[in-house]
Amino acid sequence: MSVQDLPGVYLNAIRQEVNGMCSSLEPWLLVVVTFVVSACIFKMHGFLRKDESLLERLKRLCFNVIKNFPILKGYISKKMEKTKEEITSEVLKVNKGMPFMLKLPETGWAKEKIFVETEKYTALGSCDWEKGKVSGAVYNYNEELVEIATRVYGQCAWTNPLHHDIFPGVHKMEAEVVRMVCSMFHGDENTCGVMTSGGTESILMACKAYRDRALSLGIDRPQIVAPVTAHAAFDKAAALMNMKIVHVRIDESTMMVDLKAMQKSINKNTCLLVASAPHFPHGIIDPIEGVTLLGLRWNIPVHVDSCLGGFLLPFMDKAGFSIPPFDFRVKGVTSISCDTHKYGSTPKGTSVLIYRDQSLRHFQFFVQPNWPGGIYASPSMPGSRSGGVIATCWATMLHIGEEGYVKMTKEIINTTKKIKAGLEKIEHLYILGDPQLSVVAFGSHDFNIYRLSDDLAHLGWNLNALQFPSSIHICVTNMHTKVGVAEEFLQNVKSCVEIIMKDPKANKGGMAAMYGLAQSIPDRSMVSQMAYYFLDACYSTVNVTDQLKHDYDFSINRKKDN
Repeated sequence: MSVQDLPGVYLNAIRQEVNGMCSSLEPWLLVVVTFVVSACIFKMHGFLRKDESLLERLKRLCFNVIKNFPILKGYISKKMEKTKEEITSEVLKVNKGMPFMLKLPETGWAKEKIFVETEKYTALGSCDWEKGKVSGAVYNYNEELVEIATRVYGQCAWTNPLHHDIFPGVHKMEAEVVRMVCSMFHGDENTCGVMTSGGTESILMACKAYRDRALSLGIDRPQIVAPVTAHAAFDKAAALMNMKIVHVRIDESTMMVDLKAMQKSINKNTCLLVASAPHFPHGIIDPIEGVTLLGLRWNIPVHVDSCLGGFLLPFMDKAGFSIPPFDFRVKGVTSISCDTHKYGSTPKGTSVLIYRDQSLRHFQFFVQPNWPGGIYASPSMPGSRSGGVIATCWATMLHIGEEGYVKMTKEIINTTKKIKAGLEKIEHLYILGDPQLSVVAFGSHDFNIYRLSDDLAHLGWNLNALQFPSSIHICVTNMHTKVGVAEEFLQNVKSCVEIIMKDPKANKGGMAAMYGLAQSIPDRSMVSQMAYYFLDACYSTVNVTDQLKHDYDFSINRKKDN
Protein backbone atom coordinates (compact mmCIF):
# COMPACT_ATOMS: atom_id res chain seq x y z
CA MET A 1 0.00 0.00 0.00
CA SER A 2 1.42 3.37 -1.03
CA VAL A 3 1.35 6.55 1.03
CA GLN A 4 -1.08 8.07 -1.46
CA ASP A 5 -3.66 5.36 -0.67
CA LEU A 6 -3.72 6.06 3.10
CA PRO A 7 -6.31 8.92 3.06
CA GLY A 8 -8.72 6.75 1.09
CA VAL A 9 -8.28 3.86 3.49
CA TYR A 10 -8.94 6.05 6.54
CA LEU A 11 -11.98 7.68 4.92
CA ASN A 12 -13.42 4.27 4.03
CA ALA A 13 -12.92 3.08 7.63
CA ILE A 14 -14.65 6.16 8.98
CA ARG A 15 -17.52 5.70 6.51
CA GLN A 16 -18.05 2.10 7.58
CA GLU A 17 -17.92 3.04 11.27
CA VAL A 18 -20.52 5.82 10.85
CA ASN A 19 -22.79 3.61 8.74
CA GLY A 20 -22.57 0.92 11.41
CA MET A 21 -23.56 3.40 14.14
CA CYS A 22 -26.57 4.59 12.12
CA SER A 23 -27.71 1.18 10.79
CA SER A 24 -30.27 0.77 13.56
CA LEU A 25 -31.81 4.23 13.02
CA GLU A 26 -34.84 4.82 10.83
CA PRO A 27 -34.39 7.19 7.85
CA TRP A 28 -36.94 9.73 9.14
CA LEU A 29 -35.01 10.04 12.41
CA LEU A 30 -31.78 10.72 10.53
CA VAL A 31 -33.50 13.50 8.60
CA VAL A 32 -34.90 15.07 11.80
CA VAL A 33 -31.57 14.87 13.65
CA THR A 34 -29.76 16.38 10.68
CA PHE A 35 -32.26 19.23 10.52
CA VAL A 36 -32.11 19.95 14.28
CA VAL A 37 -28.31 19.88 14.39
CA SER A 38 -28.08 22.16 11.33
CA ALA A 39 -30.59 24.58 12.87
CA CYS A 40 -28.60 24.65 16.14
CA ILE A 41 -25.34 25.30 14.27
CA PHE A 42 -27.00 28.10 12.27
CA LYS A 43 -28.45 29.63 15.46
CA MET A 44 -25.11 29.42 17.27
CA HIS A 45 -23.35 30.99 14.29
CA GLY A 46 -25.74 33.94 14.40
CA PHE A 47 -25.37 34.23 18.17
CA LEU A 48 -21.58 34.34 18.00
CA ARG A 49 -21.56 36.86 15.12
CA LYS A 50 -23.56 39.52 16.96
CA ASP A 51 -21.88 42.91 17.38
CA GLU A 52 -22.16 42.80 21.15
CA SER A 53 -19.55 40.57 22.75
CA LEU A 54 -20.56 37.40 24.58
CA LEU A 55 -19.35 38.91 27.85
CA GLU A 56 -21.48 42.03 27.37
CA ARG A 57 -24.54 39.94 26.57
CA LEU A 58 -24.02 37.80 29.65
CA LYS A 59 -23.67 40.94 31.77
CA ARG A 60 -26.87 42.35 30.29
CA LEU A 61 -28.69 39.08 30.94
CA CYS A 62 -27.51 39.09 34.56
CA PHE A 63 -28.61 42.71 35.05
CA ASN A 64 -32.03 41.95 33.57
CA VAL A 65 -32.46 38.98 35.93
CA ILE A 66 -31.31 41.02 38.94
CA LYS A 67 -33.54 43.98 38.03
CA ASN A 68 -36.57 41.70 37.99
CA PHE A 69 -36.05 40.40 41.51
CA PRO A 70 -39.19 41.45 43.44
CA ILE A 71 -37.13 43.14 46.14
CA LEU A 72 -35.30 45.32 43.56
CA LYS A 73 -37.87 45.77 40.80
CA GLY A 74 -40.05 48.22 42.71
CA TYR A 75 -37.05 50.13 44.08
CA ILE A 76 -35.46 50.56 40.65
CA SER A 77 -38.80 51.53 39.12
CA LYS A 78 -39.32 54.28 41.72
CA LYS A 79 -35.77 55.56 41.27
CA MET A 80 -36.13 55.71 37.48
CA GLU A 81 -39.52 57.43 37.77
CA LYS A 82 -38.00 60.00 40.09
CA THR A 83 -35.13 60.53 37.64
CA LYS A 84 -37.65 61.00 34.83
CA GLU A 85 -39.52 63.63 36.84
CA GLU A 86 -36.31 65.48 37.68
CA ILE A 87 -35.10 65.50 34.07
CA THR A 88 -38.48 66.63 32.73
CA SER A 89 -38.75 69.38 35.32
CA GLU A 90 -35.21 70.56 34.58
CA VAL A 91 -35.90 70.75 30.84
CA LEU A 92 -39.28 72.47 31.14
CA LYS A 93 -38.25 75.09 33.68
CA VAL A 94 -36.23 77.00 31.05
CA ASN A 95 -39.55 77.97 29.42
CA LYS A 96 -40.09 80.34 32.36
CA GLY A 97 -43.82 79.70 32.55
CA MET A 98 -44.61 80.47 28.90
CA PRO A 99 -47.58 78.35 27.78
CA PHE A 100 -47.26 76.05 24.76
CA MET A 101 -49.19 76.50 21.54
CA LEU A 102 -51.13 73.24 21.26
CA LYS A 103 -53.09 73.91 18.07
CA LEU A 104 -53.30 76.34 15.19
CA PRO A 105 -54.79 79.75 16.00
CA GLU A 106 -58.30 80.21 14.62
CA THR A 107 -57.11 83.22 12.65
CA GLY A 108 -53.59 83.83 11.47
CA TRP A 109 -51.33 86.17 13.44
CA ALA A 110 -50.24 89.52 12.08
CA LYS A 111 -46.54 89.71 11.26
CA GLU A 112 -45.98 92.26 14.06
CA LYS A 113 -47.28 89.77 16.63
CA ILE A 114 -45.11 87.01 15.19
CA PHE A 115 -42.03 89.23 15.51
CA VAL A 116 -42.88 90.04 19.14
CA GLU A 117 -43.45 86.37 20.01
CA THR A 118 -40.22 85.38 18.28
CA GLU A 119 -38.34 87.85 20.48
CA LYS A 120 -39.87 86.22 23.56
CA TYR A 121 -38.93 82.71 22.44
CA THR A 122 -35.35 83.60 21.53
CA ALA A 123 -34.92 85.36 24.91
CA LEU A 124 -35.48 82.06 26.77
CA GLY A 125 -32.39 80.50 28.35
CA SER A 126 -29.82 81.73 30.81
CA CYS A 127 -26.55 81.24 28.88
CA ASP A 128 -24.99 84.50 27.72
CA TRP A 129 -23.44 83.08 24.53
CA GLU A 130 -22.91 86.51 22.98
CA LYS A 131 -20.35 87.23 25.69
CA GLY A 132 -18.37 84.06 24.94
CA LYS A 133 -19.48 82.01 27.94
CA VAL A 134 -20.50 78.92 25.97
CA SER A 135 -18.26 76.06 24.86
CA GLY A 136 -18.70 75.63 21.11
CA ALA A 137 -22.36 75.95 19.95
CA VAL A 138 -21.99 79.45 18.46
CA TYR A 139 -18.66 79.77 16.69
CA ASN A 140 -18.89 83.33 15.41
CA TYR A 141 -21.34 86.20 15.60
CA ASN A 142 -21.37 89.83 14.56
CA GLU A 143 -23.88 92.22 13.04
CA GLU A 144 -22.29 92.11 9.59
CA LEU A 145 -22.55 88.31 9.38
CA VAL A 146 -26.17 88.51 10.54
CA GLU A 147 -26.99 91.08 7.87
CA ILE A 148 -25.38 89.01 5.10
CA ALA A 149 -27.02 85.75 6.22
CA THR A 150 -30.53 87.17 6.64
CA ARG A 151 -30.51 89.09 3.36
CA VAL A 152 -29.08 86.22 1.30
CA TYR A 153 -31.40 83.70 2.94
CA GLY A 154 -34.36 85.97 2.16
CA GLN A 155 -33.34 85.98 -1.51
CA CYS A 156 -33.11 82.17 -1.62
CA ALA A 157 -35.62 81.04 1.02
CA TRP A 158 -37.94 79.28 -1.45
CA THR A 159 -35.27 77.62 -3.58
CA ASN A 160 -34.73 73.86 -3.63
CA PRO A 161 -31.67 72.25 -5.29
CA LEU A 162 -33.78 69.16 -6.00
CA HIS A 163 -35.11 71.17 -8.96
CA HIS A 164 -31.92 71.92 -10.86
CA ASP A 165 -33.74 73.30 -13.89
CA ILE A 166 -35.71 75.79 -11.79
CA PHE A 167 -32.93 76.93 -9.42
CA PRO A 168 -29.62 76.53 -11.30
CA GLY A 169 -28.06 79.40 -9.32
CA VAL A 170 -28.27 77.49 -6.04
CA HIS A 171 -26.67 74.46 -7.69
CA LYS A 172 -23.83 76.69 -8.86
CA MET A 173 -23.37 77.99 -5.31
CA GLU A 174 -23.28 74.44 -3.92
CA ALA A 175 -20.74 73.29 -6.48
CA GLU A 176 -18.54 76.30 -5.67
CA VAL A 177 -18.69 75.65 -1.91
CA VAL A 178 -17.62 72.02 -2.46
CA ARG A 179 -14.79 73.05 -4.79
CA MET A 180 -13.51 75.70 -2.36
CA VAL A 181 -13.39 73.09 0.42
CA CYS A 182 -11.63 70.60 -1.89
CA SER A 183 -8.99 73.26 -2.54
CA MET A 184 -8.60 73.92 1.20
CA PHE A 185 -7.73 70.25 1.74
CA HIS A 186 -5.29 70.10 -1.21
CA GLY A 187 -7.54 68.17 -3.53
CA ASP A 188 -6.84 67.93 -7.26
CA GLU A 189 -9.10 68.01 -10.30
CA ASN A 190 -10.43 64.54 -9.41
CA THR A 191 -11.43 65.48 -5.88
CA CYS A 192 -15.18 65.93 -5.48
CA GLY A 193 -17.89 66.03 -2.84
CA VAL A 194 -21.35 67.09 -1.70
CA MET A 195 -22.95 69.43 0.79
CA THR A 196 -24.98 67.97 3.65
CA SER A 197 -27.09 69.27 6.53
CA GLY A 198 -24.34 68.81 9.14
CA GLY A 199 -21.50 66.67 10.41
CA THR A 200 -23.70 63.71 11.30
CA GLU A 201 -25.12 63.47 7.78
CA SER A 202 -21.62 63.82 6.29
CA ILE A 203 -20.45 60.87 8.38
CA LEU A 204 -23.59 58.85 7.58
CA MET A 205 -23.09 59.42 3.87
CA ALA A 206 -19.40 58.47 4.01
CA CYS A 207 -20.30 55.22 5.78
CA LYS A 208 -23.04 54.56 3.25
CA ALA A 209 -20.53 54.97 0.41
CA TYR A 210 -18.02 52.58 1.97
CA ARG A 211 -20.71 50.07 2.89
CA ASP A 212 -21.97 49.93 -0.70
CA ARG A 213 -18.40 49.69 -1.98
CA ALA A 214 -17.80 46.75 0.36
CA LEU A 215 -21.02 45.04 -0.74
CA SER A 216 -19.91 45.38 -4.36
CA LEU A 217 -16.70 43.56 -3.39
CA GLY A 218 -18.66 40.66 -1.87
CA ILE A 219 -18.40 41.61 1.82
CA ASP A 220 -21.69 40.58 3.44
CA ARG A 221 -21.37 42.47 6.74
CA PRO A 222 -19.08 45.50 6.29
CA GLN A 223 -17.16 46.60 9.38
CA ILE A 224 -16.06 50.05 10.53
CA VAL A 225 -12.92 50.29 12.66
CA ALA A 226 -12.88 53.55 14.63
CA PRO A 227 -11.29 54.93 17.80
CA VAL A 228 -13.52 55.04 20.88
CA THR A 229 -13.21 58.83 20.63
CA ALA A 230 -14.61 58.98 17.08
CA HIS A 231 -17.92 60.81 16.79
CA ALA A 232 -21.04 58.87 17.81
CA ALA A 233 -22.39 59.43 14.28
CA PHE A 234 -20.27 56.43 13.20
CA ASP A 235 -22.23 54.31 15.70
CA LYS A 236 -25.46 55.76 14.32
CA ALA A 237 -24.36 54.89 10.78
CA ALA A 238 -23.58 51.31 11.81
CA ALA A 239 -26.98 50.98 13.51
CA LEU A 240 -28.88 52.39 10.54
CA MET A 241 -26.99 50.56 7.79
CA ASN A 242 -26.55 47.08 9.25
CA MET A 243 -22.81 47.52 9.63
CA LYS A 244 -20.58 46.36 12.44
CA ILE A 245 -18.43 48.89 14.27
CA VAL A 246 -15.33 47.97 16.26
CA HIS A 247 -14.14 50.55 18.78
CA VAL A 248 -10.40 50.81 19.18
CA ARG A 249 -8.87 51.91 22.46
CA ILE A 250 -6.77 55.06 22.75
CA ASP A 251 -3.43 55.68 24.40
CA GLU A 252 -4.30 56.97 27.88
CA SER A 253 -1.36 59.36 27.82
CA THR A 254 -1.69 60.96 24.37
CA MET A 255 -5.44 60.29 23.92
CA MET A 256 -4.63 59.27 20.32
CA VAL A 257 -5.85 56.03 18.78
CA ASP A 258 -3.65 53.01 19.55
CA LEU A 259 -2.36 51.96 16.11
CA LYS A 260 -1.39 48.45 17.25
CA ALA A 261 -4.90 47.89 18.61
CA MET A 262 -6.38 49.25 15.36
CA GLN A 263 -4.27 46.84 13.31
CA LYS A 264 -5.48 43.91 15.43
CA SER A 265 -9.10 44.98 14.83
CA ILE A 266 -8.81 44.76 11.04
CA ASN A 267 -10.25 41.69 9.34
CA LYS A 268 -11.55 40.61 5.92
CA ASN A 269 -14.84 42.50 6.50
CA THR A 270 -13.27 45.85 7.37
CA CYS A 271 -14.50 48.44 4.89
CA LEU A 272 -13.37 51.66 6.60
CA LEU A 273 -10.74 53.00 8.99
CA VAL A 274 -11.56 56.23 10.84
CA ALA A 275 -9.29 58.97 12.16
CA SER A 276 -10.32 62.28 13.72
CA ALA A 277 -8.75 65.69 13.18
CA PRO A 278 -9.47 66.44 15.95
CA HIS A 279 -11.87 64.28 17.94
CA PHE A 280 -14.58 66.03 19.94
CA PRO A 281 -13.93 64.87 23.52
CA HIS A 282 -10.33 65.99 24.05
CA GLY A 283 -9.47 67.93 20.88
CA ILE A 284 -6.68 65.53 19.92
CA ILE A 285 -5.64 64.80 16.32
CA ASP A 286 -5.23 61.09 15.64
CA PRO A 287 -2.01 59.94 13.88
CA ILE A 288 -3.43 60.29 10.37
CA GLU A 289 -0.31 59.03 8.60
CA GLY A 290 -0.16 55.95 10.83
CA VAL A 291 -3.80 55.09 10.14
CA THR A 292 -3.33 55.53 6.38
CA LEU A 293 -0.33 53.18 6.42
CA LEU A 294 -2.67 50.51 7.77
CA GLY A 295 -5.21 51.41 5.11
CA LEU A 296 -2.67 51.18 2.31
CA ARG A 297 -1.29 47.91 3.62
CA TRP A 298 -4.69 46.24 3.69
CA ASN A 299 -6.29 48.22 0.84
CA ILE A 300 -8.89 49.78 3.16
CA PRO A 301 -10.25 53.34 2.69
CA VAL A 302 -9.51 55.92 5.40
CA HIS A 303 -11.95 58.65 6.37
CA VAL A 304 -10.68 61.71 8.23
CA ASP A 305 -13.40 63.30 10.33
CA SER A 306 -12.53 66.98 10.44
CA CYS A 307 -16.04 68.23 11.12
CA LEU A 308 -14.76 70.14 14.15
CA GLY A 309 -11.40 71.35 12.87
CA GLY A 310 -12.21 71.67 9.17
CA PHE A 311 -11.92 75.46 9.04
CA LEU A 312 -8.88 75.66 11.32
CA LEU A 313 -6.49 72.96 10.11
CA PRO A 314 -6.23 74.17 6.48
CA PHE A 315 -5.13 77.62 7.69
CA MET A 316 -2.72 76.57 10.46
CA ASP A 317 0.44 76.89 8.35
CA LYS A 318 -0.38 80.42 7.18
CA ALA A 319 -1.36 81.33 10.74
CA GLY A 320 2.11 80.30 11.90
CA PHE A 321 1.40 76.94 13.57
CA SER A 322 2.98 73.60 12.75
CA ILE A 323 0.64 70.65 12.31
CA PRO A 324 1.15 67.07 11.04
CA PRO A 325 -0.24 66.28 7.55
CA PHE A 326 -3.95 65.46 7.68
CA ASP A 327 -5.53 65.93 4.24
CA PHE A 328 -5.27 64.65 0.66
CA ARG A 329 -1.53 65.28 0.71
CA VAL A 330 -1.41 62.09 2.79
CA LYS A 331 -1.57 59.06 0.51
CA GLY A 332 -4.35 56.80 1.71
CA VAL A 333 -6.82 59.47 2.86
CA THR A 334 -9.88 58.77 0.72
CA SER A 335 -12.49 61.14 2.22
CA ILE A 336 -12.82 64.05 4.64
CA SER A 337 -15.83 65.54 6.44
CA CYS A 338 -15.74 69.25 7.25
CA ASP A 339 -18.42 71.36 8.93
CA THR A 340 -18.86 74.80 7.44
CA HIS A 341 -21.29 75.76 10.22
CA LYS A 342 -18.64 75.55 12.94
CA TYR A 343 -15.39 77.45 12.38
CA GLY A 344 -16.55 78.29 8.85
CA SER A 345 -18.84 80.78 10.65
CA THR A 346 -21.83 79.97 8.43
CA PRO A 347 -25.38 79.62 9.82
CA LYS A 348 -26.34 76.17 11.08
CA GLY A 349 -27.34 73.46 8.67
CA THR A 350 -24.36 72.91 6.34
CA SER A 351 -21.38 70.58 6.12
CA VAL A 352 -19.21 69.29 3.29
CA LEU A 353 -18.10 65.72 2.54
CA ILE A 354 -15.29 65.36 0.00
CA TYR A 355 -13.79 62.29 -1.72
CA ARG A 356 -10.48 61.69 -3.45
CA ASP A 357 -12.31 60.74 -6.69
CA GLN A 358 -15.78 60.34 -8.21
CA SER A 359 -15.80 56.54 -8.07
CA LEU A 360 -16.17 56.74 -4.29
CA ARG A 361 -18.85 59.44 -4.44
CA HIS A 362 -20.95 57.29 -6.77
CA PHE A 363 -21.39 54.76 -3.96
CA GLN A 364 -22.95 57.53 -1.88
CA PHE A 365 -25.59 58.50 -4.43
CA PHE A 366 -29.06 56.96 -4.42
CA VAL A 367 -30.77 56.28 -7.74
CA GLN A 368 -34.14 54.62 -8.43
CA PRO A 369 -34.45 54.31 -12.24
CA ASN A 370 -37.76 52.38 -12.22
CA TRP A 371 -40.05 54.70 -10.25
CA PRO A 372 -43.28 55.61 -12.12
CA GLY A 373 -42.72 59.21 -10.98
CA GLY A 374 -39.58 59.40 -13.10
CA ILE A 375 -35.92 58.63 -12.58
CA TYR A 376 -35.22 59.56 -8.95
CA ALA A 377 -31.67 60.51 -7.96
CA SER A 378 -30.41 62.27 -4.84
CA PRO A 379 -26.85 62.95 -3.68
CA SER A 380 -27.42 62.62 0.06
CA MET A 381 -30.02 61.66 2.68
CA PRO A 382 -32.89 64.10 1.92
CA GLY A 383 -34.64 64.77 -1.36
CA SER A 384 -35.74 68.37 -1.04
CA ARG A 385 -33.15 70.63 0.57
CA SER A 386 -33.07 74.25 1.59
CA GLY A 387 -31.38 76.43 -0.98
CA GLY A 388 -31.35 79.19 1.62
CA VAL A 389 -28.75 77.54 3.87
CA ILE A 390 -26.59 76.66 0.86
CA ALA A 391 -26.69 80.30 -0.24
CA THR A 392 -25.83 81.68 3.21
CA CYS A 393 -22.93 79.22 3.49
CA TRP A 394 -21.62 80.33 0.09
CA ALA A 395 -22.03 84.02 0.94
CA THR A 396 -20.33 83.70 4.35
CA MET A 397 -17.30 81.90 2.93
CA LEU A 398 -16.88 84.50 0.20
CA HIS A 399 -17.26 87.34 2.70
CA ILE A 400 -14.63 86.02 5.15
CA GLY A 401 -12.17 84.77 2.54
CA GLU A 402 -8.84 83.06 3.14
CA GLU A 403 -7.29 86.06 4.86
CA GLY A 404 -10.20 86.25 7.31
CA TYR A 405 -10.01 82.53 8.13
CA VAL A 406 -6.26 82.73 8.70
CA LYS A 407 -6.78 85.66 11.07
CA MET A 408 -9.52 83.85 13.00
CA THR A 409 -7.43 80.68 13.20
CA LYS A 410 -4.52 82.60 14.68
CA GLU A 411 -6.71 84.28 17.28
CA ILE A 412 -8.53 81.07 18.26
CA ILE A 413 -5.36 78.97 18.57
CA ASN A 414 -3.58 81.65 20.60
CA THR A 415 -6.59 81.93 22.92
CA THR A 416 -6.68 78.14 23.31
CA LYS A 417 -2.98 78.08 24.20
CA LYS A 418 -3.58 80.80 26.79
CA ILE A 419 -6.44 78.85 28.38
CA LYS A 420 -4.45 75.59 28.34
CA ALA A 421 -1.43 77.26 29.99
CA GLY A 422 -3.69 78.89 32.59
CA LEU A 423 -5.44 75.63 33.49
CA GLU A 424 -2.10 73.85 33.85
CA LYS A 425 -1.17 76.34 36.57
CA ILE A 426 -4.31 75.67 38.62
CA GLU A 427 -3.63 73.13 41.32
CA HIS A 428 -5.81 69.98 41.44
CA LEU A 429 -6.52 70.05 37.67
CA TYR A 430 -4.85 68.18 34.81
CA ILE A 431 -5.10 68.42 31.02
CA LEU A 432 -6.03 65.36 28.96
CA GLY A 433 -3.46 64.79 26.22
CA ASP A 434 -1.74 67.61 24.36
CA PRO A 435 -4.45 69.49 22.43
CA GLN A 436 -3.16 71.33 19.37
CA LEU A 437 -6.32 72.99 18.12
CA SER A 438 -9.28 74.58 19.89
CA VAL A 439 -10.51 72.10 22.53
CA VAL A 440 -9.03 71.78 26.02
CA ALA A 441 -10.30 68.91 28.19
CA PHE A 442 -9.44 68.79 31.87
CA GLY A 443 -10.19 66.67 34.91
CA SER A 444 -9.20 66.25 38.54
CA HIS A 445 -7.86 63.45 40.71
CA ASP A 446 -8.89 65.29 43.86
CA PHE A 447 -12.60 66.12 43.42
CA ASN A 448 -15.65 65.43 41.26
CA ILE A 449 -14.93 67.49 38.13
CA TYR A 450 -18.64 67.86 37.42
CA ARG A 451 -18.93 69.98 40.55
CA LEU A 452 -16.65 72.47 38.86
CA SER A 453 -18.91 72.46 35.80
CA ASP A 454 -21.95 73.09 38.03
CA ASP A 455 -20.24 75.94 39.87
CA LEU A 456 -19.11 77.55 36.61
CA ALA A 457 -22.69 77.25 35.31
CA HIS A 458 -23.83 79.38 38.25
CA LEU A 459 -21.39 82.01 36.98
CA GLY A 460 -22.91 81.88 33.49
CA TRP A 461 -20.53 79.41 31.81
CA ASN A 462 -21.72 76.43 29.79
CA LEU A 463 -19.10 73.69 29.31
CA ASN A 464 -19.28 70.17 27.85
CA ALA A 465 -19.35 67.19 30.21
CA LEU A 466 -17.31 64.13 29.17
CA GLN A 467 -17.04 60.60 30.52
CA PHE A 468 -14.58 57.72 30.64
CA PRO A 469 -12.62 59.40 32.13
CA SER A 470 -14.69 61.99 34.01
CA SER A 471 -13.76 65.39 32.61
CA ILE A 472 -15.10 68.57 31.04
CA HIS A 473 -13.90 70.61 28.12
CA ILE A 474 -14.10 74.05 26.65
CA CYS A 475 -14.31 74.37 22.88
CA VAL A 476 -12.75 77.75 22.11
CA THR A 477 -14.50 79.77 19.41
CA ASN A 478 -14.18 83.22 17.93
CA MET A 479 -16.47 84.36 20.76
CA HIS A 480 -13.75 83.56 23.30
CA THR A 481 -11.14 85.69 21.56
CA LYS A 482 -12.82 88.90 22.72
CA VAL A 483 -10.89 91.00 25.21
CA GLY A 484 -11.02 89.65 28.76
CA VAL A 485 -13.06 86.48 28.12
CA ALA A 486 -10.21 83.97 28.53
CA GLU A 487 -8.91 85.81 31.60
CA GLU A 488 -12.37 85.80 33.20
CA PHE A 489 -12.77 82.10 32.50
CA LEU A 490 -9.44 81.20 34.12
CA GLN A 491 -10.12 83.39 37.14
CA ASN A 492 -13.56 81.82 37.60
CA VAL A 493 -12.12 78.30 37.33
CA LYS A 494 -9.43 79.08 39.86
CA SER A 495 -11.84 80.58 42.40
CA CYS A 496 -14.31 77.69 41.99
CA VAL A 497 -11.57 75.10 42.52
CA GLU A 498 -10.44 76.87 45.69
CA ILE A 499 -13.99 76.76 47.06
CA ILE A 500 -14.47 73.10 46.09
CA MET A 501 -11.22 72.05 47.77
CA LYS A 502 -12.50 73.31 51.11
CA ASP A 503 -14.82 70.27 51.02
CA PRO A 504 -13.81 68.13 48.00
CA LYS A 505 -16.00 65.13 48.94
CA ALA A 506 -19.24 67.09 49.28
CA ASN A 507 -22.19 65.97 47.14
CA LYS A 508 -23.98 69.03 45.76
CA GLY A 509 -26.35 67.36 43.27
CA GLY A 510 -26.83 68.86 39.79
CA MET A 511 -24.65 67.61 36.92
CA ALA A 512 -22.15 66.21 39.41
CA ALA A 513 -24.79 63.85 40.76
CA MET A 514 -26.34 63.05 37.38
CA TYR A 515 -23.10 62.24 35.55
CA GLY A 516 -21.67 60.52 38.58
CA LEU A 517 -24.72 58.28 38.68
CA ALA A 518 -24.61 57.63 34.93
CA GLN A 519 -20.98 56.50 35.01
CA SER A 520 -21.48 54.31 38.07
CA ILE A 521 -24.34 52.29 36.53
CA PRO A 522 -22.88 49.12 34.95
CA ASP A 523 -26.14 48.42 33.10
CA ARG A 524 -25.85 50.96 30.27
CA SER A 525 -29.44 50.29 29.16
CA MET A 526 -30.55 52.26 32.23
CA VAL A 527 -28.36 55.17 31.14
CA SER A 528 -29.96 54.98 27.70
CA GLN A 529 -33.36 55.11 29.38
CA MET A 530 -32.32 58.33 31.13
CA ALA A 531 -31.37 59.76 27.73
CA TYR A 532 -34.83 58.78 26.42
CA TYR A 533 -36.37 60.74 29.29
CA PHE A 534 -34.39 63.81 28.25
CA LEU A 535 -35.37 63.54 24.59
CA ASP A 536 -39.01 62.99 25.51
CA ALA A 537 -38.88 66.10 27.72
CA CYS A 538 -37.50 68.18 24.84
CA TYR A 539 -40.67 67.41 22.88
CA SER A 540 -43.02 67.80 25.81
CA THR A 541 -45.73 70.46 25.49
CA VAL A 542 -46.98 70.06 29.05
CA ASN A 543 -47.60 73.55 30.36
CA VAL A 544 -45.79 74.44 33.58
CA THR A 545 -48.94 74.60 35.72
CA ASP A 546 -49.91 71.10 34.57
CA GLN A 547 -46.38 69.86 35.22
CA LEU A 548 -46.35 71.33 38.74
CA LYS A 549 -49.69 69.66 39.49
CA HIS A 550 -48.37 66.37 38.12
CA ASP A 551 -45.21 66.69 40.26
CA TYR A 552 -47.37 67.36 43.34
CA ASP A 553 -49.64 64.37 42.68
CA PHE A 554 -46.61 62.14 42.07
CA SER A 555 -45.03 63.32 45.33
CA ILE A 556 -48.21 62.55 47.30
CA ASN A 557 -48.47 59.07 45.74
CA ARG A 558 -44.83 58.32 46.58
CA LYS A 559 -45.44 59.24 50.23
CA LYS A 560 -48.44 56.91 50.32
CA ASP A 561 -46.35 54.10 48.82
CA ASN A 562 -43.70 54.59 51.46
